[in-house]
Amino acid sequence: MTSTDFLPFVITVGGMLLYHLSQKSIPRTVNPFVGVIIAYAVGIAVCAIGALVLPRERPLLESVRQSNWAVPAMGAAAACIEIGFMLAYRAGWKISIAAVATNAAVTAMLVPIGLIIYKDQLSARNLLGLLFCIVGMVLVVRD
Repeated sequence: MTSTDFLPFVITVGGMLLYHLSQKSIPRTVNPFVGVIIAYAVGIAVCAIGALVLPRERPLLESVRQSNWAVPAMGAAAACIEIGFMLAYRAGWKISIAAVATNAAVTAMLVPIGLIIYKDQLSARNLLGLLFCIVGMVLVVRD
């Protein structure tokens, strides 16, 4: 792997760090849905700039035409994630636990989906790591 292969990882980690810090800092007086609308407006602006400025494989309109059900589903899923975390933090979830617990839970659910639907292959080391994730999730969530 080259250093550019890690760029998506760095972008994702940086984005998730900023995401959770900002989610935890949104005032309780802000309606969660209005907060997400404002956040998405900024996100749309960032994506629009990226779509216009960064090199792309296909013209913009061709990408729009080739989009399928998964694109709006991803938008709905993202909105659920935003509202869910905002409400979790407002309900008292700790920033150090909410992300770990939800990511471990989703990972546990994605494993059988990956194996059955996408024909993923897991090594014994992968399975052991997943087991540690599940045990870690249980230990982190329990007081």
